[in-house]
Amino acid sequence: MSGYNAVSAKNTENAPKGNSLYSQTVAFSHYNNLSAQLPVDPKTGQLVAGGIKEQAEQCFKNIKAIVDSIDHVMSDIVRITVFVKDIKDVDAVDEVYKTFFPTYVPARTTVAVAALPLDAMVQIEALLSHGEGTIPNAPQAGDLIKLTNNTANAPTSPLSTQTVAFSHYNYLSAQLPIDPKTGRFVAGGVQEQAGQCLKNIKAILESIDVPFDDIVKITIFLKDLSDIEAVNEVYSTFFPDSAIARAVAYVPARTIVAASALPMDALVQMEAVVSHGDGTPPQAVEDRHGIVIWANNTENAPKSSLSTQTVAFSHYNHLSGQLPLDPKTDQLVAGGVKEQAEQCLKNIKAIVESIDHVMDDVVKVNIFVKNIADMDAVDEVYKTFFPGGVPARRTVGVSALPEDALIQIDVVVSNAEGTPPKA
Repeated sequence: MSGYNAVSAKNTENAPKGNSLYSQTVAFSHYNNLSAQLPVDPKTGQLVAGGIKEQAEQCFKNIKAIVDSIDHVMSDIVRITVFVKDIKDVDAVDEVYKTFFPTYVPARTTVAVAALPLDAMVQIEALLSHGEGTIPNAPQAGDLIKLTNNTANAPTSPLSTQTVAFSHYNYLSAQLPIDPKTGRFVAGGVQEQAGQCLKNIKAILESIDVPFDDIVKITIFLKDLSDIEAVNEVYSTFFPDSAIARAVAYVPARTIVAASALPMDALVQMEAVVSHGDGTPPQAVEDRHGIVIWANNTENAPKSSLSTQTVAFSHYNHLSGQLPLDPKTDQLVAGGVKEQAEQCLKNIKAIVESIDHVMDDVVKVNIFVKNIADMDAVDEVYKTFFPGGVPARRTVGVSALPEDALIQIDVVVSNAEGTPPKA
């Protein structure tokens, strides 16, 4: 790493520690990436007593303790992700949520999953702005502001903002297949629902004068993983979106997640991370093309026509979710969860090295496992790739994974050099 921007990992005694496997928060440039927080009392290391409300409150208390420890405030949160075991618990979570975000509400994703660590009912994750940046001994301008936006052309909610921009990224709330004119689901099946999700994303981007091809990462949450082929048919009609993107066959990085349930009993939900070329004033407005999207694929990791292995913009690289596929055969590796975890991480390492980075540049790791009980075995392998336990981390149990894999891992990687135009 160049040292111009530095990975800054921090922990506080006032929130649960990651047993040296991960850091509570990892800052790089203008963002703090927090590890997903469980309802664990940091004094006892145990789940708090009570039901879903008490657990949700403890998750938010832990987030607040981490935020406070790095001299930030809760309104600096750009995006919240809520994982619940039972989708019916969301209303109770929302009651607690409102007490932590009484006025400003971040972008938000809510999804029910098959299992959570420690058999928790809820797990909550936050992404936080970082106004000072992470340049050693030379703080960046502190006058960056958070820009929030809602449009009537996409579904609105009192509990989330459609898009929140800070510095060079826009984070969108996960979009459900709701027709904004009626406030109801579109008629039809998963294809119609997928189309509406993407239409809503497009409407939000048009409302902030950002082209659809500025999307760097898409996460698709599916109630039935077997619907992915039908979703892909629709997806392919949206990407690439412009003549320029078609000329280079640009598609964003992508991760597919099986949900046990989605809000309003939807079949599909989509979340987007979008580049923000002009930053967030009052800084001087940059030339829109002064920062470029860099998409990269390597032969040393599995390829897909529907996703790019890694897409860099400004100071971050967003990687597609990696399955335990051998890139030479495009088949699952032989063995059990240890071998599969190792292959996922080998694929990530190959991608990271293909863009002249190292595993120490990883700031966030997202692990999806078919059996949450496999995490001890996964962690044995994980430690060999991240011996310092620096990246922030999220672990979720899912009912199914593409290719019937046992594990899928995606990561966010720092990009010390930024993405200026090629000479």
